[in-house]
Amino acid sequence: MSEDLELVITRVFDAPRELVFRAWTDRNHLTSWWGPRGFRATSWTMDVRPGGAWRGCMRSTGGLDYWSQGVYREITPPEKLLFTFAWDGDHDMPTTETVVTIFFTEEDGKTKMTFRQTPFDSVEQRDSHEEGWSESFEGLAAYVTGQ
Repeated sequence: MSEDLELVITRVFDAPRELVFRAWTDRNHLTSWWGPRGFRATSWTMDVRPGGAWRGCMRSTGGLDYWSQGVYREITPPEKLLFTFAWDGDHDMPTTETVVTIFFTEEDGKTKMTFRQTPFDSVEQRDSHEEGWSESFEGLAAYVTGQ
């Protein structure tokens, strides 16, 4: 697997590891922060167990819906989450399935989150996801700190 087709983002959140993990695995938490700036989660289903499916929609300020889906492969609370991710093909989004692996490590009452997504079909797709996820993680940081 080509390393340049893997996205890695590391963030430290000023929040307990259990809360950051729940923000990914509890629908009420997740729909409060998911999506880049200008988007909001409008519909979400989650069966958070190995083999369980998830499907979600985020809506742009222009009213366009972007659907994505996947399957949970591994859930180790509050340390690790692994799931697949694929766009439903709306709006010329790539439909290639990727694998997302997230590690949550406690560091002095804060949470270090290491996010990996791979493989992408191109560096351009990887970079597009990096921008979207980075903006989403800004929302996650604000959410878990109550800001």
